[in-house]
Amino acid sequence: MSTEHGRRAFIAAGAAATGSLLAGAAGAQEKPGGHQEHAGHGGPVGGPNDRGKLTPGRRKAGEPPVPVEAPDVPKLKWEMKGGVKEFHLHAKHLRREFLPGMWFDVWGYNDSMPGPTIEAVEGDRVRIVVHNELPEPTSMHWHGLEVPIAMDGAPGLTQEPIMPGKSFTYEFTLHQNGTYFYHSHGAMQEGMGMVGLFVIHPKAAFEPPVDRDFALVIQEWAILPNATVPNTSSMEFNFFTVNGRSAPYMTPMVVRQGDRVRLRMVNFSVIDHHPMHLHGLTFWVTGTEAGRIPETAWWPMNTVLVGVAQSRDIEFVANNPGDWMLHCHMFHHMMNHMTSMVGPMASHLRGPTAGGDMARGMGMPNGGHALSGEYGAKLGRGTGENTGEDRAVRTGPQPGQPGGMPAMPGMQGHEGHGASGKVVPGFPQDMSMMDMYTPAQVAKLRRPETRGMRKNWFTGVEGLMSVVRVLPPDLYDKVMSGKGEIPDGASVPGSGPGGMHGGHGDHGKEGEKPAPKKEDGKHDHKQ
Repeated sequence: MSTEHGRRAFIAAGAAATGSLLAGAAGAQEKPGGHQEHAGHGGPVGGPNDRGKLTPGRRKAGEPPVPVEAPDVPKLKWEMKGGVKEFHLHAKHLRREFLPGMWFDVWGYNDSMPGPTIEAVEGDRVRIVVHNELPEPTSMHWHGLEVPIAMDGAPGLTQEPIMPGKSFTYEFTLHQNGTYFYHSHGAMQEGMGMVGLFVIHPKAAFEPPVDRDFALVIQEWAILPNATVPNTSSMEFNFFTVNGRSAPYMTPMVVRQGDRVRLRMVNFSVIDHHPMHLHGLTFWVTGTEAGRIPETAWWPMNTVLVGVAQSRDIEFVANNPGDWMLHCHMFHHMMNHMTSMVGPMASHLRGPTAGGDMARGMGMPNGGHALSGEYGAKLGRGTGENTGEDRAVRTGPQPGQPGGMPAMPGMQGHEGHGASGKVVPGFPQDMSMMDMYTPAQVAKLRRPETRGMRKNWFTGVEGLMSVVRVLPPDLYDKVMSGKGEIPDGASVPGSGPGGMHGGHGDHGKEGEKPAPKKEDGKHDHKQ
């Protein structure tokens, strides 16, 4: 059913409405600037084109599946040997740059964390040789795959651990399709980053076939002050990554307007579930870590909860042009660095507190005798300043301090408490957590896939976030080809090019000064 047909049916169903309603409906047929109503809105609820459920993209039925793309993560190469696809994974230590200039020590595979993506087809026979280059035993589990028991990778239970310097060969036939993943089956090793995507395509693409197929791995980390090694014993977390990078240091997913898109999301966090919200677009949940969901059981959503050790596949028609944020809606997962708890508060609580503070949760007890409350019982995780003895400050160097990022104008001491000069209880909130970037760091953020975004796009993109760029064909071709000049803000029409005030390096070029302030004295930091 076409969009126009669906609109007429809706109007006909409300025939008793007055002429004003009909006039309003007629005016909605075409938006200012010639933009038609979105194709994905489709027909009536329950119809094949309802919110783009079965609306095709550009590919035709019967074409093979498109390759999966995992931004910032390589693919694992294979070699055909005797009718078997042979892969090699090397478990090892490596360093990963979560944010520009912020390198951490993690464990992964083949010099990548997450490990390289394994991509195969239903029916393939695969042989995966795991080489242990770590100083301790390891093993490999194939999460969601139905494999012979000897190939399951549970150390002790189903196999002997792979000792340092040794290897183990896993071999099995793939009779499933969907979004799976591989990981060490040692809990602390998992917390160090030992995971990778395992995507199995069906023999024939599902209909309607997607034009683009992306995959994301979500992780969380506890990084102590002045440390580079994750604290895998922690139950509090201050860094969140998508495919091994914290926003805004991730590669945006760029699609052509009208594409049908699949996003595969795997949550490999330690203990946190993530409600993943996509701005501006409605999607259908089409798969889990058990494979494809029957079409009759798909759910229309714009926020899907991805639980620990789960995967969720979503599909949508990219009908609404713009740069759309994809992010976890847990508020504390939408920032970098998070906070630590220090100090005592003015009041002193008695009995067990309602949760250990972040410092204790991350393994930083501050002293006290053996029977002190420092080491006493806690009623679960911390629930904020009002239920603990401490107050929150930001982890790491503070803005304006030696070693810290540049300070935002007006933030030293919070002079004036806002542009109005009024004292506002609670100020600052988002401003106190906003990252500032040097020109060299901005240059790293401005990769080819960001061409045409607003100049200061990264100021509101932090933590567990990414960006889906839906671009008109001509702009898409320019961005993807790397050819031609593209003005800042071209992908967000009507919003302007964006500013670079408040300490950020202008346009990411070394030696350039920040853009001058506007005449009204306001800056362009908007959250």
